[in-house]
Amino acid sequence: MKKVKYTYNTHSLRYEKFEESLRSRVLRALGFVSATLVFAFIIVVLAYRYLDSPKEKNLKREIAMLQEKFEKVNGDLDNLTGMLGSLEERDNKIYRSIFEADPIPDEVRAGGFGGSNRYSDVAGLENEDMLKSVLSRIDKMKNRLYIQSKSYDELGKLIKMKKEMLACIPAIQPISNRQLKHIASGFGWRIDPILKVSEYHPGIDFVADIGTPVYATGNGVIGQTDYGYGSGYGIHVIINHGFGYQTLYAHMSRVNVTPGQQVKRGDVIGYVGLTGRTTGPHLHYEVIKNGDRIDPINYFFNDLTAEEYDQIVKMAHQGNQAFD
Repeated sequence: MKKVKYTYNTHSLRYEKFEESLRSRVLRALGFVSATLVFAFIIVVLAYRYLDSPKEKNLKREIAMLQEKFEKVNGDLDNLTGMLGSLEERDNKIYRSIFEADPIPDEVRAGGFGGSNRYSDVAGLENEDMLKSVLSRIDKMKNRLYIQSKSYDELGKLIKMKKEMLACIPAIQPISNRQLKHIASGFGWRIDPILKVSEYHPGIDFVADIGTPVYATGNGVIGQTDYGYGSGYGIHVIINHGFGYQTLYAHMSRVNVTPGQQVKRGDVIGYVGLTGRTTGPHLHYEVIKNGDRIDPINYFFNDLTAEEYDQIVKMAHQGNQAFD
């Protein structure tokens, strides 16, 4: 049952039935609606400001996970940078030093790249600085790894060349130690066997029986075989080893190689004899580097023990008379 409202009329001094006007009812309704809307707006603002929607909660979780992963990536980059730096230092100070190659300058390894718009695709993002930092570090590492890989390619070529060089450099005695009687004369100033005066001896004289095999002391190509019995060297052979090295084998009885023939270390190239200017059967042996005669005693390191080498050195440095 609808309630009836009354109001007291002071003029008539009695209660009269209250009749609300349409305007009053409209204004009251509008006030209620306005208050409701204001209250609702305040609730919505507070909710958006202090309460996260399910989607926002998921996004915040993803951002937190990404930041955690970025920190891990930065830590991994620190470790990789340290390991790469160690490889670069070893490359410069050990590997390239062994193969006599110039170290790679730090400015080449660091190398510039890109331009001002290199990371424009991440510009304006919330974590722009962090993203640019990580991307920049990755690019720098890629560049350093590329330079290092090129260095290893170069070292691979140097290793191959070094291996070839080590096979070519004279490294054994031309006469087997088992068949060697003794060393008659070493490198340097010695007494000439014929003129009996001091004369420079450019090689080492290995005394052995006629017919004792003479071995190539390193890989190479036969450059000359001379059968001139009247020459000072008599029957002799010259081997071109490359890398600036040559070896000469003189006073042989015969040779079994020809010019242009390739030989390997240990191949028999001839036999001890008594040809040329000599006073007894022996092999005169010379090592030539870039046109200069050098002491062959420094090139017997492959087939002698430390004790045998020490003994050979002592015999070679005796101030005795040469055989040629």
